[in-house]
Formats: sequence, C-alpha cells, structure tokens
Amino acid sequence: MKDNSSSDSRQGLEGYVNHGLTGSTNNVDLIHSFQSLHTSHGNHRDIQGSSDFILIEEPGDDEVKQKEGLLTSALEHARRRARAICTKKTLYKRLPVLNWLPRYNAQDALGDLVAGITVGLTVIPQSLAYSNVAGLPPQYGLYGSFLGCFIYVIFGSCKDIPMGPTAIISLLTYQTVSHLDAPVPHAILLCFLAGIVELIMGIFGLGFLIDFVSGPVSSGFTSAVALIIVTSQVKDLLGIPAKGSQFIEMWRSIASCKIGPKKEEHHTTKHRVVNKIIWLIGTSRNALLVVICGLLGWSFQNNSPVRLIGHIPGGMPAVQVPPFGFANDDNTTVTFIEMLGNLGSGIVVIPLISLMEDIAICKAFANGKSVDATQELIAIGISNIGNSFMQAFPGTGSLSRSAVNNASGVRTPFGGVYTGVLVILALLFLTPYFSFIPRATLAAIIIAAVIFMVEVKVVKPMWRTKKSDLIPGLGTFIACLVLQLEIGILCGVGINILFILYHAARPKISVEKLKYLMLTPDRCLIFPSVDYVRNLVTKYSRRAESVATPVVIDCSHIYGADFTAATVIEILTKDFAKRGQPLFFYNLKPSVYAVFEGVEPTDFVVYYNQETLDDLLKEKGYMKVLSDALRVCPVPFDNALNVRYPRARPRARIIRNPPPAAPVARWPMTDAHGVKVNASPTGGTLLRGKRHRCERVGVDEADRRHRGDIMASRRPTKYDDS
Repeated sequence: MKDNSSSDSRQGLEGYVNHGLTGSTNNVDLIHSFQSLHTSHGNHRDIQGSSDFILIEEPGDDEVKQKEGLLTSALEHARRRARAICTKKTLYKRLPVLNWLPRYNAQDALGDLVAGITVGLTVIPQSLAYSNVAGLPPQYGLYGSFLGCFIYVIFGSCKDIPMGPTAIISLLTYQTVSHLDAPVPHAILLCFLAGIVELIMGIFGLGFLIDFVSGPVSSGFTSAVALIIVTSQVKDLLGIPAKGSQFIEMWRSIASCKIGPKKEEHHTTKHRVVNKIIWLIGTSRNALLVVICGLLGWSFQNNSPVRLIGHIPGGMPAVQVPPFGFANDDNTTVTFIEMLGNLGSGIVVIPLISLMEDIAICKAFANGKSVDATQELIAIGISNIGNSFMQAFPGTGSLSRSAVNNASGVRTPFGGVYTGVLVILALLFLTPYFSFIPRATLAAIIIAAVIFMVEVKVVKPMWRTKKSDLIPGLGTFIACLVLQLEIGILCGVGINILFILYHAARPKISVEKLKYLMLTPDRCLIFPSVDYVRNLVTKYSRRAESVATPVVIDCSHIYGADFTAATVIEILTKDFAKRGQPLFFYNLKPSVYAVFEGVEPTDFVVYYNQETLDDLLKEKGYMKVLSDALRVCPVPFDNALNVRYPRARPRARIIRNPPPAAPVARWPMTDAHGVKVNASPTGGTLLRGKRHRCERVGVDEADRRHRGDIMASRRPTKYDDS
C-alpha cells in the first residue's frame, strides 16, 4: 500500500515538472538535469527495505591497481636491498678470510704454526683455570677453546685474537649461574643466547653501543674484575673453604677461615717448607707450572696434601643442541622460559662486555687500521653459537693470549687453527694427566694472568688531563666491588651519561666586545641547553652600553638544532624586537637554518661575511665608524656562569711571506666568476626572515643571475696540492 502511494506521488511530481518544462523548451540545462535525475531514480527504484539502502562498493580497478603498485614497490625495494647486500664488496667484508687466504704463503704458515703452538700451550692451562672461575668442571673450559678458533679464522678481522674463555666473561658467567641448582645447562644455554644476541647486534650494526662505555669506565671495570678474580682464587691457592660471589663477601669468608692444620700440634717445619715450595712454583710460567705441579700431584697418588682437579672426561665433547629445558633429580622439569628468567640480565650484559673486551684487543693490535665492530660482533656471535653445541660456556678474545700470539709472530688468523688442533689433541690424549694438577696451580695461573689488568698507571694521566673523568672510573670501580658486575658497569655508564647531559645542557659561550656584542656558543643548540643559552644572551645583551648595541650570535660551532631550539630562538628574536635591540646570526649552517625556518621566525637576520654586517650596521645607523671595531675591550671572567671571555682578535690581519697553506675544503666555494664568496643556504649573503619569507641583502645583480652556480659550488671540491 505504501509502495503504491509512493508511486502515485512520484508520477504526480513528474507530471507537474513535465508540464512546467513544456513552456521552457529553451532551458536545455534544466531538461538534461531532470532527465539524468529521472534515470538515476529509475535505476534505484527496485530498492526495497531499509537494508537495501546500504551500498556495498566492490573494489574498483583503481584500488586494485594501487595495491598492486604498493606490492610491486615493496618487492622492488627488497630486490634493491638484496642487490646492495649481495655484492662482492660485502662478501669480502663479511668473510675476511677471502682477503688473506689467496695470498697465503710458506712464511705465513711458519709464523702461524709457531704462534699457534705457543698460544695452545697457554690456552690449555688457562681454560682449565677459567672453568674454575666460572664455577664449572674443568673440561668445559677446553670445550670452548677449539671450535671458536676455527670459526674466527673465517669471520674474524684481527689476526691476533684467539677465541676462548676469558677471565672477565668467566666471572660474569659465575655470577649468572653459580646460584642455580643446575649451573652447567644454564651456562651452555647462556653461551647460545649470548651468541644469538651478538649476531643480531652485528646484523643490525649495533656495535656503536660500545661507544657509550668510556675509557675511565672501562678501566674501573677491568680493575675491579681483576681484584675480584684474584680474591676468588685465594681460597684455592691457600686451600681454604671460602665462599661468596662478591668482593666483600669473599674477603669476609677468607678472614673467618683458619690457615693450616686444625690442631696446633700439627704445625711442623715440613708444612711450612711445603707451603713455601708450592707458592714459589705458583709464580712460574704456565706450561712449566702445570707440568711440574702435575708430576708433584701424581707422586702423592691418593695421599695428596693439596686439592687436585680430579677426574676429567676424555675425548671430544658430544655435539648436541643446547639445553632449552631439562629435568632435575627430583623429576621436576625446568622450562626454557624459567631458564631465561634464571639467566636474567646476563643474556645482554655478557655480549656487551664480550664486545668491549674484543674491541679493546683489536684497537691494541690494529697498528693504525680501522676496527670493524660489526664484523667482530658477527664473528664472536657465530663462535659462541658454535661453542654452545660443544657444551661450552661463553667466551671472547683474550688479551693475555692475544699478547702471546702477537709476540710469537703470528701472520694471519690461521694461527687459531693450530691452537684449536692442539686443544683437540689435549682432549684426546692428555685429559687423564690433567687430574693430577693441583687447584692451587690453576689459581696461581689466573692470578698471574689478571693481576696486570688493574690499571693503576691510567690514574695519573687521567688526573693531568681531566680530573672529572676520575669520577665515573672510580664510581665504576667501587660499584663493581660492592655490587654485581653488571650493576657496577651500568652505574659507570649512567654516571657518564649524566656528565654528557650536563655538558650538553651547559654550553660555554665566549663573549667579544667590539662596537657590537658577539656571543659564540661552542656546541649544538638542543632542548637541554637552549634555555640556558637564551638566558645568557639576554643577560649580556642587557649589560651592553645601550639598548641600541647590536648583538651578534656566531653560529660557527652550531652544527645541529631541534624544534625546541627553533621555538626558543623565535621567542628570543621577538624579545629583542620589542626592546628595539638588533640581533643578528652569523654563519648559520644550512641544516640549522632549515630547522629555524620551519617555525617561520620574525625579525630573523642571518649574514655570512663581515663586510655585509658592516654595511648593514652603517645603513641602519647603528655604527657610524667601524674603524675602531678592532680595538680590544677586556672583560672579566665569570666563574659562576661558566662563561669564557677571550680577548677579541682582529677580523683580518696582514701576513707577510705566509707559509703555504694545507689544502682545505671550505663551504661554500666560488661563484661563476671564480671569486670566493660565502653563500647563504638560499644563495645570498644575508637572509632576513619575515614570516617564512626570505629577503636577501647585500647581493648585486650579477650574483642574483648566477644563483644556480653558487648553489652548485657549495659542495666541497678537491684541491690540487701542486
């Protein structure tokens, strides 16, 4: 019924309109409009029900083409990235073995053989000793001393580094897994996860993170680690049952122990002589020490008065996947997530410390060559991943073994192959004899290896150069001794960051008083420092002789700025404009000008040479005579504001018979006529911002015609030394 009434009303409306259009045959536009409306209405008159009015548009050809275009663009970008990565240059960079292996000769082989055997004789006793530092059975140190050497030959970039356990990483491993019920599977999983983290950091180029660990922090950390390791070995050297994982805990435990036999009547001359002989043997060379003490332990058979290493399983370790879960003796299962929680921050701290130790070794033996931190991360990561399949704990490059390697005349990284082969031979044939080595011998080896890590010599030059650098170093040293190592180094990095933020927030400003006031900040304008700079500029501008004294901000040292700085500069220009004091900016970098221009500042004047400023000041009447502008006006030094007031130097001076200048690339260069110019970011010599509109002042018509040439000449060019 409703549809019939609607149809009748529609027909009545059409009849009325047709009747009205009968006499209006000349109105063609109106007729066409009604006909199109009638046709459109006829197409939709079959719609019935409220749901029929919901128009569901199917994707048209344009939308499909747009999606296809996005997919094609993504695939093309992926292809370009793949082509950029899969190049010969990248292959040689990520596989350094391809650089030296084609030129390998007999002399290289001889040098590597001697160095590899020498390092192998050093790494075997050290690996046994570092297993003791990590709180693991001795064989696990040997398990991590051969495969990493083979892998580093392919991926390593430093010829002097033999991969394996180190003192610092062993101590970090001990602090991470010693308190757990099953330290061995956790240590193996830690090795695997550390390798994964290091490999990911290498792939994404995160080697720059090591730059946040300064020299003082590194010195304080290594010194504290050396003392902690020496302290941890005192109990084995003296044969006392001391316990503890931190410096203070261990010394408290050592102080409470009784040295010697329990009963006083057992103190004889024989005990004193034997203890003295063992102490003297502990100061000898590593290989000789192991042999002599092993023979000594073997001579006592089962009645040894000292603690021995004990049984070491012989043969190669079984190649197996790292444990991602295990069952305890009480039939409870420890899942992978629980193991991750048990390892805690060691998963991240150990890779960072490994990189720090490895890069320090690379720089020490680089001989002026650049160090590729990314490639070292990849090499260490793959080595630790491989070692985890050999049931080893984490490792990295060792400073002591690298020094032995370098002194032995190693020629290429292939020396690590001989070291690894020697370790394999020791695992296959010598492990039964290692059981007679006294633990005190290994303790002496460790103490002799790490005692020189206490960097006492660095304190004096640090005090001479910059006394404030002692604060993060000393803070790291104390924090590492009192707290856990990872917390200690984080404290040192935190102190360093506070120093960096303070220096960034408090830049120094030099003041030169000529006929105008020139202020020169010495660093970038960013949000922590811009308000401080604004307050200083306002303060010294108000101290001027009169309100009409021009203020010039020399931006030569400002290489960066942010949005906060741009807004504060805009407010500063408005403040100067309100009190009628001229403010100019000198030598503003193009990138910084682009940031300031984004906020559309008013009364923003930039100039790029001294002549333009002089002409502008003469034109405005600020300076009647500029000949006295070179006169020096001494200003006192203000310690409270941390502002330096150096003596003003003349803007130009005559040098008779000047020496030949070194070739220097300056920005910008010359114009189309070969005349040296200082062009602004938009090609002029002076910019005046008026609500995002730049007006150039002091540029002649010829310079305007050759604006494109000036812009092209901005890029630094190569000078001919001849």
